[in-house]
Parts: sequence; C-alpha cells; structure tokens
Amino acid sequence: MIVVDGVSKTFPNGTAALDNISAKIGEGEFIVLLGPSGCGKSTLLRLLTGLEAPSGGQILWPEGAAGPGDIGFVFQDATLMPWASAAENVYLPLRLRGTSRAETREAVMAALAQVGLAEFANAKPAALSGGMKMRVSIARALVGAPKLLLMDEPFAALDEFTRFKLQADLHDVWRRTGKTIVFVTHSIYEAAYLATRVLVMSARPGRVAADIINPVAEGPERRTAADYTAFVKTLSDVLRKVMPT
Repeated sequence: MIVVDGVSKTFPNGTAALDNISAKIGEGEFIVLLGPSGCGKSTLLRLLTGLEAPSGGQILWPEGAAGPGDIGFVFQDATLMPWASAAENVYLPLRLRGTSRAETREAVMAALAQVGLAEFANAKPAALSGGMKMRVSIARALVGAPKLLLMDEPFAALDEFTRFKLQADLHDVWRRTGKTIVFVTHSIYEAAYLATRVLVMSARPGRVAADIINPVAEGPERRTAADYTAFVKTLSDVLRKVMPT
C-alpha cells in the first residue's frame, strides 16, 4: 500500500528527526512503530498523512493503493467538540466533505456500532469516560471508510484496565474490517499484542533498527500464550540495544 523510500526529516531549527527510513506497508497489515521518546515515530506518521514533506527520500503510493485522501487519523487526545454529541463528532469529517446529515446517518451509526457506542450517539463528551471518548475518536476516523488508519499513541493517557479493553476492541475492528493500520506506541506489551509487524526505531535521528514479524497466533488466549511472552522478550532485547546510553 505504501513504500517509504529512504525518508529523512530535518526541521528548520536543525533537529534531525528521521534518517534514511525505508519500509513497505502492505494492505491489511497492522504495523506498530515502537521506540524511545523523540525517535521520530510521530513525525513519520505526519509524513504519511502528507501534511508535511520529507527532507529527503520519498513516500510512494502505488497505483490502486490508498492515497493521502484515504487516511483516518487518531490522536493521543480524543480531540472531541465538547458541545456536540458523539454522533455529531463522528459526523464531522463527512460534514467537512459537504455531505448532509441525512445522507450520512447510517454511516455514522455504523461507525459508532463498530466501537460499541451506538446507544451513546446522543451523549456529549462530558457524559463519557476517557475510554468512551477515545472510542468516539476512533469511530470518527473510521466513518469515512479510509483505507489507512494512522494512530498516534491513542491509549497512552488511559488507565491500564481501559487500555487493555480498547486494545482488544481495536484488534477486533482490524480483524473484521481488514483496515491497514500504522500505530505508534511506547509499550512493548501493546506492540506485541496488536501488531502483525513491529518496526523498532532507534533513538534520534530515527532509523529502522529492526523489522520483526509478530509470531503470536490469533485467538482469545493471545495475551497469555507462550509465544506472546517470547515476543515481548525479543522486542525488549532489541529496544535495549537501541536505547540511548
């Protein structure tokens, strides 16, 4: 779906965020970017959106694959409009396209149903928990049927129980929809649970230190399987080598 070819990014102040990043992202993959703080994970996501341009290299969208207009983005903060209902917040990207509420009601309700919030369509953010707000944010990213979903540490601010549940829900959405997802995290355990492949990035300037296929089998016992524990150890060992001293 996407080819990242020798991409570098240096900001105007001289900070080198990325250096010669190359990777291929296949359709339907769940790619997790894992690495220390400041290694350029979020910068790479912004380059994938097309909102920023690389300083070197290129990002290629092969013919027939997704393009920059086929992207949904989920931020670390839910960024909901506090005066609007959950349904209105989900409707926002469709409204910006000029589509009427009547035309999109079914799509909005379907997106809320995908994240288990159909019965909260009329609730405003103040009435929702942190986890529910993040579900609305995910529904908003899904409502336009994007081919690619970019997620920048969406569960980082949540308590462990809520994070655990939303990881499982997101993994279920990915399996049901076949979306291509690129997900940023600092959590080894989150990466090992969610990813089909993990790109481990080195400290700034970010480089791909390892590109590892997740060997953990799908299924309800995914978190407790022996190969999950082994994969967590593999990722820990790789991260230990790339962490700044």
